[in-house]
Amino acid sequence: MRWLKLSTIGLLLAGLFFVFSLTPSLGPRTPFMQGVISGVSMALGYALGAFLAWLWAYLGFKSLPEHSRGWLIILAILGLVVSSGWFLWRSSAWQNSIREMMHLPANTQSELILEGGVALLIFVLLMALGFGFKRLFLVFTHFLERFIPKKVAAFMGILLVAWLYWAAINDVLLTRILQAVDRSYQKLDALVQTEVDKPISPLKSGSAESLVQWQDLGGQGRNYISLGPKREQLQEFAPQAIEPLRVYVGLNSADTPQARAQLALDELKRVKAFERSTLLLMTPTGTGWIDPGGIDTLEYLLHGDIASVAVQYSYLPSPLSLALEASYGADTAQAAFDVIYTYWASLPKDSRPKLYLYGISLGSRNSDLSFDLFDIINDPPQGVLWVGPPFSSRTWNKVTYDRNPSSPVWLPQFRDGAVVRFMNHEFRPEDSQGAWGKFRIIYLQYASDPIVFFDPKSFYREPAYLKPPRGADVSPDLQWFPAVTMLQTAADMALVSAPVGYGHNYAAVDYIEAWLGLLEPTSWTPEELARLKNYFKQRPVPYN
Repeated sequence: MRWLKLSTIGLLLAGLFFVFSLTPSLGPRTPFMQGVISGVSMALGYALGAFLAWLWAYLGFKSLPEHSRGWLIILAILGLVVSSGWFLWRSSAWQNSIREMMHLPANTQSELILEGGVALLIFVLLMALGFGFKRLFLVFTHFLERFIPKKVAAFMGILLVAWLYWAAINDVLLTRILQAVDRSYQKLDALVQTEVDKPISPLKSGSAESLVQWQDLGGQGRNYISLGPKREQLQEFAPQAIEPLRVYVGLNSADTPQARAQLALDELKRVKAFERSTLLLMTPTGTGWIDPGGIDTLEYLLHGDIASVAVQYSYLPSPLSLALEASYGADTAQAAFDVIYTYWASLPKDSRPKLYLYGISLGSRNSDLSFDLFDIINDPPQGVLWVGPPFSSRTWNKVTYDRNPSSPVWLPQFRDGAVVRFMNHEFRPEDSQGAWGKFRIIYLQYASDPIVFFDPKSFYREPAYLKPPRGADVSPDLQWFPAVTMLQTAADMALVSAPVGYGHNYAAVDYIEAWLGLLEPTSWTPEELARLKNYFKQRPVPYN
């Protein structure tokens, strides 16, 4: 059983990584998720320690004398045991500091047992996989040594075991899980909710007169069409308000992105959307979701004189959609933009609606990929609002990298603010210096949003969002640790557990400020705006 022998350095680094993993990150974590992060961190630390020990011996360096090494190991283990207990006890306070900042209920000390138990279980499972890899490697290597040189046999053994593991995890386990998830979300998307009724008004997508069938809209599309503000609600703020127009084309409404885009344009024409003052082309998230805080606020601000349109490209959550069908979302967004923009650009400039683009999360990224600046430079849309853009977004990366050196990464200032402006809870678009140009881009992002600020390079270097000054919604206790910080942020990104106004959960009142900065409407007094913001602060979210 020599292959099962544990690495002392590996165990020491596993304990050290466990300690690191208990420190806070961008978002609140449940005890279970904290245990998962800690378990994975421990396994990563052990693997790194075992590799370093092997490399040390392979390079021919001498080890410490047996008696000296023993005492050092004992002292190191004692130190790690004490520090691990202290860090585990402190982890509750660290998590509660974030939860208090985000107005969430505090975790209790009793949940520490769950954290430690889950961490140990995950660590043992990953270690078992690692030792299984090692055992198979030795078996294959010893067999191959009968026929080929020893070093070649070792190389071939690693390749064979790696292939076996990849086949088992990817082709069997992962594929089956993804197929099951895909079927579940497909059924969920097709489910017709009892709380939403097929619209009667001919101006609604999915109605009897519509070119889009009600059952083909998908769950998110039916919510979007049915649960928006009605004219009577808008008239509580403006008696002259009219019913806003909403057009949605579901994934099952047509077979190809181009066909769905053309269907969206035909539906816009049918409801006379181009006679409204404003047209909003939206790119939904992976599930087809449109953030009600984003569209409802704009319909109130414009007194209903707006038409909006969205084309669904997936029913999977954004992370899965990005991983499995990244190009499909961009292709659909590009098809929708090309068809609708081309028609809009052909209309007389003095009578056509103002055109704006909007996307949140993966919708922001795909909206960014939907057009080429050189194709629209002579006749651009009026502006763009991109909310919570994923860290891989094209324009966001370029603008953030080229920001003015004096501005932080979580609130960049780009040149004189004529084209691109960033905003968050405290900084508004109008706070930028200089005047707006002909084409406007606003990014709404929170410093605590892990989907925006996840950085794969944080595996080996400190991410820029941790450098001073920090955002007000980022814990001062957050520290960078190699590998561990990346795992923590990845977990934050997958959880999206922050409340409204933090992380990746954007508040309607911040949308109001974003739309005001982008459209600059003049029909609202400060008192009316305060009343509108208070209304959105108090109302429940109509759909998710």
